[in-house]
Amino acid sequence: MSALILLVFITGAVAAIPIAHALLAAALAAAASSDRIPLDLLVQQMVAQVQSFPLIAIPFFMLTGALMMGGRLGNALIGVLSATVGRWHGGPAQVNVLSSTLFGGVSGSAVADASAIGSLVMPWHRKLGYPMPFSAASLASAATIDIIIPPSIPLILYALSSNTSIAALFYAGILPGLLLCGGFMIACWWVGKTKNLPRETAIAEKAQMRRNLLLASPAVLLPVLIVVFLRFGIATPTEVAVLSALYAGGVSALLYRDLTFKRLNAAIVEAGVATGVVLLVIMASAAIGWLLTFDQLPQGVVTWVTENVSSDWIVILLMNLMMLFVGMFIDLPAAVLLLTPVFLPLAQSVGMDPVQLGIMMVVNLAIGLYTPPVGTTLFITSSLARVKVGQTVRAMGPFYLVAFGVLILVSYVPAVILK
Repeated sequence: MSALILLVFITGAVAAIPIAHALLAAALAAAASSDRIPLDLLVQQMVAQVQSFPLIAIPFFMLTGALMMGGRLGNALIGVLSATVGRWHGGPAQVNVLSSTLFGGVSGSAVADASAIGSLVMPWHRKLGYPMPFSAASLASAATIDIIIPPSIPLILYALSSNTSIAALFYAGILPGLLLCGGFMIACWWVGKTKNLPRETAIAEKAQMRRNLLLASPAVLLPVLIVVFLRFGIATPTEVAVLSALYAGGVSALLYRDLTFKRLNAAIVEAGVATGVVLLVIMASAAIGWLLTFDQLPQGVVTWVTENVSSDWIVILLMNLMMLFVGMFIDLPAAVLLLTPVFLPLAQSVGMDPVQLGIMMVVNLAIGLYTPPVGTTLFITSSLARVKVGQTVRAMGPFYLVAFGVLILVSYVPAVILK
């Protein structure tokens, strides 16, 4: 049964069928091939997976991002960062990294981050005469910090499928996200210095700087509030998501004064459509996960590994290689939901904490977002920069080194995972 699922899924993916539909086709094919699996029971498993209270956090975090990342906030944040670090070596690219890190505490979506920041930053880079492949590379990699620091949609999905605390995962993602931010900043500085890339030369007006700083402060404050509320048990993750959406709406209406009915409606529709896509992936992945468990695939993987691999560090290495490979071809939400049931018992067999596994998995799959052949942020930033994907990939070297360095730390140094 597992082999049939894999065959149908790969066929669908190669035929460019949407991942959720390919997963559903694979689940239906497996169910039809066995007289032991009633179709109504398979549907019950799919529906049961989305009847979860923590899932309500997803649309509200998406709505928060849609409200905060539009309007005047984006321009104010880019203005503050360009005036602060734009004159440094690699400063224009460092603006990409810092913007992604700060927006990451708002949206939790790498794709939304790459699209929003790219549309604001790319014209400025082009005006400076900045090498656009490097600009696209820095943003494609930095945008994935969004899904590691809180709030993070993939971490919510991992928590759902592994019965792990969302609050613990959010807190654990802070240090790896900051390490990526610092590493990418150093990579931008090093490339900017060695190649003497253009920098910002215009002198920032102090009055405009103070105004932008005031407008950008809510974006900096929101992730701090989220962590504080979760860390000290003031609110549940779902309650925090609702409060975040209310906060974003209040700030847009009262501080920025750019919350029109049209913009609110567009933000709600955007969040609703994105949530619908995620829920479809969750339902399809739930069906596949249940069938694989029914077929005892996770237990078989654990048995094979324990019988053939003696060292724990090799087991972790094999998991990393598999996640990296899967992340290059499958959308991140689907990959999280598919891999968790397989790797969770394997990680527990080598004494790895489920929270550490969750962070390791998301860091792994985040790398897939800017790795060919199906790198979502890679394609988005290359399109915005008007360069070929191959040119962007050639500029990715320093960012891959940083990402793999952080991945090694997350995988083999449990102290990096805050608790």
